[in-house]
Amino acid sequence: MGTLYVVSTPIGNLEDMSLRAIRVLKEVDLIAAEDTRRASILCGEYAISTKLTSYHSYNIGKRTPELVRMLSEGMNIALISDSGTPGISDPGSVLISECIKADVPVTAIPGPSAAITALTLSGRPTASFVFEGFLSSKPSRRRKHLEKLKDEERTVVLYESPHRLVKFLEDCRDILGERQIAVARELTKKFEEVKRGTPGELAAYFAENKPRGEFIIVF
Repeated sequence: MGTLYVVSTPIGNLEDMSLRAIRVLKEVDLIAAEDTRRASILCGEYAISTKLTSYHSYNIGKRTPELVRMLSEGMNIALISDSGTPGISDPGSVLISECIKADVPVTAIPGPSAAITALTLSGRPTASFVFEGFLSSKPSRRRKHLEKLKDEERTVVLYESPHRLVKFLEDCRDILGERQIAVARELTKKFEEVKRGTPGELAAYFAENKPRGEFIIVF
């Protein structure tokens, strides 16, 4: 029986790769990557020559049982996402779950997480928080979800894409009111930015400054 290694990789700055993660990626028989092109860049940086295979939302139905079978037959496989910790808002959670069902050993190589990094930099309370991932792209569903979160006492961490950010912030302004929130982008990269203010202030800022990159909102 092999082992599935859930390996965290940098969310931007390649220097955030841990020594243990590098060693494991070199030692396993196969690396299952959400994006093999991005994984190739990472592997090239650290002289990792392990074979890569794709594992993403479009081939998850076929590839999951294949990988579970390989693991059951004794192969050691590392799972990596586009960036950060696998299983958080990406297809890796499915493979992890199926391995557990099949009694395949699963272990994690911890490391960077965009959600935790943004929470740390937000200035919002960190003793208790909830991660909501991406809300629906449909405005009505998104607003309904925000209504449910309106009275949440814990700090809330969300992901949002750049082309929906301004609309999302406008919904926050209408539903959450003028509470303080933080919007983070390009974390650990050259143009890292964390903007803090009310939803209305931040909606106005990003309406004038075109959003680029993936965003994390904390309130």
